[in-house]
Amino acid sequence: QVQLVESGGGLVQAGGSLRLSCAASGGTSSRYAMGWFRQAPGKEREFVAAISRSGSSTYYEGSLKGRFTISGDNAKNTMFLQMNSLKPEDTAVYYCAAKSADYRYNSVYTREGQYDYWGQGSQVTVSS
Repeated sequence: QVQLVESGGGLVQAGGSLRLSCAASGGTSSRYAMGWFRQAPGKEREFVAAISRSGSSTYYEGSLKGRFTISGDNAKNTMFLQMNSLKPEDTAVYYCAAKSADYRYNSVYTREGQYDYWGQGSQVTVSS
């Protein structure tokens, strides 16, 4: 019942910043834990960041912590990924994902198979 649409990707020089958005429709964002994944050409999709249903807990892939920040705006049913100090190796298609979460749980999820809904992806290209 939930549809996700990513936006905000594009071409940026190394050291620059981008802010990705993931707009959700057909559901209430407060009912879902959310996450970001990315996939570079020839590589498997990998975990980037996750946020719990309430937004109180976040988790990042180790090498990205300090450069990337995940957040959400429940009033707008939108999740964000702020990406700073971008590197060429960050080049990938970035996907947002949502997992149905009962109000009693407030966990973060890091595995692709744990999520129920996916966006179509947004291309991020970082030039050197």
